[in-house]
Parts: sequence; C-alpha cells; structure tokens
Amino acid sequence: MSAHFPPTDTPSARLSGVSLSYPKGGEVLRSLDWTLLPGQVVGLLGRNGAGKTTLLETLLGLREPQRGQVTLFGQPAAVIDDAARARIGYVPQSSDLFEAFTPAQLLAYFRSFYPHWNEAKADGLLSRWDIARDKPIRKLSGGQQQRLSIIRALAHEPDLLVLDEPVAGLDPVGRRDFLRELVEQVLDRGTTVVFSTHILSDLERVAFNVAFLSQGQIALQAPLDELLEQVRAFTGGVTEMAMLMARLGAEPLKRTPLDAGRERVLARLPAGTAAPHEAEAVNLEDLFAELT
Repeated sequence: MSAHFPPTDTPSARLSGVSLSYPKGGEVLRSLDWTLLPGQVVGLLGRNGAGKTTLLETLLGLREPQRGQVTLFGQPAAVIDDAARARIGYVPQSSDLFEAFTPAQLLAYFRSFYPHWNEAKADGLLSRWDIARDKPIRKLSGGQQQRLSIIRALAHEPDLLVLDEPVAGLDPVGRRDFLRELVEQVLDRGTTVVFSTHILSDLERVAFNVAFLSQGQIALQAPLDELLEQVRAFTGGVTEMAMLMARLGAEPLKRTPLDAGRERVLARLPAGTAAPHEAEAVNLEDLFAELT
C-alpha cells in the first residue's frame, strides 16, 4: 500500500503575476495568475504557439519567469525540496527516455529516486499496454515510447501530474486506455492533474475543468459542465446587448462587432438562470474558437 499525503488546502501549484518573454519571440506569459487545487483535473487549451508548453515548464520550475512567483505545494518552484519534488510527475511533449535502456532498466533506474514507487502499478501497465520489458527503448514505436513515459510518471503515484500533449502519439484505443487510467488515478488518490491537448473529445471525456490560455493569460477556467450549461451566445444591437446583459446579470466573455451597429456577445449566465429563447447554446469547440 503506498503512502497517501493528508488532505491539505495548500494549492498544488500557484502562479502569481507571472511574465516571461523570449528574446526573439516576445512576451509569452503576461501577468498570468493560475491556481491548481488538490484533486483538480484541468485541461489546458490554447492555439498552437500560445505558450502552453512554456506555461507548464514555468509551473514546474523548469523555466524561471522574469516577473512573478511560482509555488509548488507552498514552496518556491525554483528551490523545492526533494520530498516535494518526489510528489510531481511530468510527461513532456517529446519523451526524454534513455534509448539504450530497456523499459525494465529505465523503470528500475527511476524507482531508486522515489520512496512511494508502486511496482505493481508499473508492471500492470506494462502488461496492459503490451510493452516489452527487455526490448531496447529505441526499438519501441513512438506510441509505445509515449506510453512508457506515462508509466514512468504514474508509477510513483504523484500528487501533481503535469502532461504536455500526453496522447498526441497514441491511437484512439491507446488514448482511451490512458484517459481511463488518468481518471482512476485521480479518483483513487485525489491527484491534481493538468494536461494540455488539442484533441477536444479527450477533454470532454475526462477534464472536469478547462482553462483557456490566450494572449499570455488564463482567459477563463471553470468546470466544463458548468460552462456548457451557463455560456450562451447572443446577437443584437450594441445598446440592446448591454441592457440584456445587465438584466440577466451575465458576464460578457467576448464581444464580436458585426455590421450595422450589431454585435455578437458570448456571455456566462449566473448559475440557475434560465437562458432566454434567443440565446444560442455553445459547445467546447465553440468555446475554444472564441476564447483562444
């Protein structure tokens, strides 16, 4: 039985006023605030080049921001202690496996770093995902290498699991198996999970929360089911829309000017408010297009 950390109100990760620029690429993160709480599953959405990988690397302390603070389990991310580091699992976009090793050798090597390594979980996933234990990693397919990266990140039962496009190299069956494993991990242990993906159907299957990265900031984060229930699109004259938003107590998320003094407003209604008949329902694809 692996050790479980006691419940805590301390955020698993917190970014406060974080800004980061690249010399040639300009500002990627801009006064960004983001909090990840214990047990949250957050799907991170953003356009290609929006800075999702940079954000996840900054969250983990792998990149140092020019301004702002990043904490992991209440400690500054740049100087977390070994005990906190052992509570983090990370799957980067491109796997950084030792290709001359076999999967068995790789997992044995990493096992030595983690006090709560779950050997039965690692073995079970190797079997279930049909990964040869004694075949050199360089001879595994891209999808198998991706699965091995995921096993390495899950085997020590982290309290914070960060995954950058974790299913991009997997076929639909592999993605479904991985997502099922992810949900079990969260439900069993209360792990905080944040993963970026461009496959919206995967988010709809497992992401209890979605976060939209746009123009260097988290434009919105909320439970997915709440967003689909509360967000509506309205079209009409600018004055008419302002009066309607005030009457409904709605929060405008995006305004798009149209011709002849009209506009389209994407707005979030207060919980429990019935949407007017002229309101247009939106799906996750619509939200992605509008908010990123």
